[in-house]
Amino acid sequence: QVQFVESGGGLVQTGGSLRLSCVFSGNLYATYPMAWYRQLPEKERELVASIGKGGPPDYAPFALGQFTISRDNAKNTIYLQIHNLKNEDTGVYYCNQRLIDGRPVFSSWGQGTQVTVSS
Repeated sequence: QVQFVESGGGLVQTGGSLRLSCVFSGNLYATYPMAWYRQLPEKERELVASIGKGGPPDYAPFALGQFTISRDNAKNTIYLQIHNLKNEDTGVYYCNQRLIDGRPVFSSWGQGTQVTVSS
């Protein structure tokens, strides 16, 4: 069993920044990277970024330059720093592990953290 607890979202004005956190626990796989996904209103959940235990981060094309993923292995936590927030970033952000093809490893998700960007 695995558990993901996301936090750090909120209401922010356009152009602002947020730092999201995800604490993970349970029987995760050592080989798969941790990842952030997001679900925008009326859209499918999509991969934002991922990071392995010691490897470099990987970003979806839309995330380059605006999102920064990092992790603290000692705290079993990953972070997502989001800069220059736009209205279209509004959605719920989740973490999970990522398969090679980008799909999440686990079908169960945490509650997510809501990011709302207003003009």
